[in-house]
Amino acid sequence: MAAAAEAAAGDEAWCRETVPRVMELVSPRLPQRDACALLAVSPWCHRALVANPKLWEVRYRVASLPSTFFVLPLLALGLDSRGVLLRGFALLRKWSLAWASSLEWPPRYCHLKIINLEFAQDIDDRHFVRLKEMGCTSLQELELLNINACQKVSDKGIETITSLCPNLRALSIYWIVGLTDLTIRHIVQNCKRIVDLNLSGCKNISDKGMQLVADNYEGLKKLNITRCIKLTDDGLQEVLQKCSSLESLNLYALSSFSDKVYKKIGSLTNLTFLDLCGAQNVTDDGLSCISRCVCLTYLNLSWCVRVTDVGVVAIAQGCRSLQLLSLFGIVGVTDVCLEALSKHCSRSLTTLDVNGCIGIKKRSRDDLIQLFPLLRCFKVHS
Repeated sequence: MAAAAEAAAGDEAWCRETVPRVMELVSPRLPQRDACALLAVSPWCHRALVANPKLWEVRYRVASLPSTFFVLPLLALGLDSRGVLLRGFALLRKWSLAWASSLEWPPRYCHLKIINLEFAQDIDDRHFVRLKEMGCTSLQELELLNINACQKVSDKGIETITSLCPNLRALSIYWIVGLTDLTIRHIVQNCKRIVDLNLSGCKNISDKGMQLVADNYEGLKKLNITRCIKLTDDGLQEVLQKCSSLESLNLYALSSFSDKVYKKIGSLTNLTFLDLCGAQNVTDDGLSCISRCVCLTYLNLSWCVRVTDVGVVAIAQGCRSLQLLSLFGIVGVTDVCLEALSKHCSRSLTTLDVNGCIGIKKRSRDDLIQLFPLLRCFKVHS
């Protein structure tokens, strides 16, 4: 008995003293998912890991949450109220909003940096309201919020969740089609430090929303307005004039802008990413202006049907750091533009899509590699 008691005491001392030191050394080098798994190994591992707030800055993706459940702070660690690892969302269905409302917001969750609820399609406004009622007056350190395709969220839900995140720097609300310009108003009122804004697929946002973005986010770095079909030249022009620090601009599947506004893009001297796929009105004149964006590394001109060799040659001469260029479906370009691209961009281009460019005769893989030795990808669109 004495030997057993001595062994037990030794084990406890090892767990109390050695485990925390080992966890302190090992855990920062582990993916957060593995660190979460270690929480369930023993109470000693759990205590050692939870005591290190740096490990829990990032929130993992949670998709398709049951509509009856929302305990965001606990999900942030993948834990239930007893600190036990949740291995499946089947367990979550047993929990309710009424139970969740009795919880208080644990201080350690204020270190979250990223919340990703992408495609969590049962999330709605009530869940964000409940989060606020749980005592989370502010996710002060949250920097990125992704609620892409959470279709049940409305302008009211955006108002609530953004009010909790005053230091948010990146917000992605892709394909929440019910959102309106009121959402943009809530965002600019509650989150003053946004530099990355994804509005892709928000079809009801208009020039009024763009005006709010332009007036409040002069330091904006990334803007995605893919398929925001209510926008006109007036709204985009405001953004281009006032948000001169833009580095990434995604105008995918927007065919209504005129060449006048495309010419304004040339003033964005820091631009590295530009997607104009489907820009049916962009002409060689517009591309000549865009060629002043000398930092461009990504340029998608797929289905820009009015473009000819003249515009592409201007891009080749001005944008000599291009790594990706798509000319997919442009019938007005010929081998002349490839020769210019080879002369000026062969040391940087790794992706070039000329599929459907029937005017280019030397477009086989071997021909292209001869012109562009670094090419690794020959298709942007499948």
